[in-house]
Amino acid sequence: MQEGKILAAHHDGAYVLRFEGDVRLTLCTTIDEYFQKMFDDPEFASVWVDLCSAEGLDSTTLGMLAKLALEVEEKFGFQPVIYCCEPGITRLLRSMGFQRLFVLRDELCNNPDDIDEIPVVEGSEQAVKEKVIEAHRVLMGLSEENRARFKDLLAVLEHS
Repeated sequence: MQEGKILAAHHDGAYVLRFEGDVRLTLCTTIDEYFQKMFDDPEFASVWVDLCSAEGLDSTTLGMLAKLALEVEEKFGFQPVIYCCEPGITRLLRSMGFQRLFVLRDELCNNPDDIDEIPVVEGSEQAVKEKVIEAHRVLMGLSEENRARFKDLLAVLEHS
């Protein structure tokens, strides 16, 4: 699997995020800081997440995406869109309850030509741990199935 990276572009408040390769918890600080930058944009109007080039997403990344959707709904009153061309990742998204958070599209996203990789933000071990815990709490809040799925992991993380 290709190492994960995140690319982004925006124009007039419309944002596109492309996840490529195997996107893991090592990028959670990068993801979170970019989301905050996006929300701080006074012109923010929409966000599309393109997962067509993603090979894998870990539970931390899924939790960060769920957090994105919940914040967009709360602050701006709409659901972001996820484009996903890989049936396995689409099944994963649905198993986590993402169809309630996002508009899911199983087609290619029309990406801008000027999309660039987001510089990786290195977080301290403690900061990454806090983001991992937060991401899993968000996932657990989506459904009883997720609560059961992640409760033991969260207990270990919170007490380590």
